Amino acid sequence: MQLQNAHACALFLTIVSSTYSYSLFNDPPSLHMQDLFSGGGETVATLLVWAMAELIRNPMAMQKATAEVRRAFALPGVVSEGEGALGELRYLHLVIRETFRLHPPGPLLLPRECSEPCQVLGYDVPRGTQVLVNVWAIGRDERCWPAAAGGGSPEEFWPERFEDGAEAVDLRGNNFELLPFGAGRRMCPGVAFALANIELTLASLLFHFDWEVPGMADPAKLDMAEALGITARRKGDLLLRPVLRMPVPGV
Repeated sequence: MQLQNAHACALFLTIVSSTYSYSLFNDPPSLHMQDLFSGGGETVATLLVWAMAELIRNPMAMQKATAEVRRAFALPGVVSEGEGALGELRYLHLVIRETFRLHPPGPLLLPRECSEPCQVLGYDVPRGTQVLVNVWAIGRDERCWPAAAGGGSPEEFWPERFEDGAEAVDLRGNNFELLPFGAGRRMCPGVAFALANIELTLASLLFHFDWEVPGMADPAKLDMAEALGITARRKGDLLLRPVLRMPVPGV
């Protein structure tokens, strides 16, 4: 097989199938690609809803993020991945990290198995024990996220907590206090896909529109209850009214 001429999808399936005894070609390739993109799509959608909910409840954060995006893309008049402008949206990235901390779309990481016996906090953990990492609880643990002098208890949405030294805390498994995608060789393979889509979509929503909660005088009272499930979605739908501020090309 000439790899340089292989279709991207067929190449992917060939590589994976050569690693395992089960051939992925037993099922239509579209099913496997659908699984990959639907999993990443649900993560993106869930995180975006939480980000908009937290921003609408925190007008100062919304104002700072919106002003930053509109400054960065004022000249082209549209949010795009070109020119590296998305990478310069420092405060928007703080908002995304803070949203992942409070509302990881997957509150429990995929199960791991203890490969050798060990002791953890005085407890004997035998080999073969299934281990579940609760990233939702880690994100709200005051030992990992102590309240700062300027505010921001672990239960509060406060993007500024990632400024200064904490700005080095990333989402890619290098810092165990923030693990929305897991860590190590078995971390989520779609991390780059998810982050790119979250940044682009959230920046576009803030660039083109102002946002308000219809029929609610105080957005801080917005219900933030979570639904129980594999993903940590909002219990109720998020209903916001967009107010057009910047023209949307082609619409």
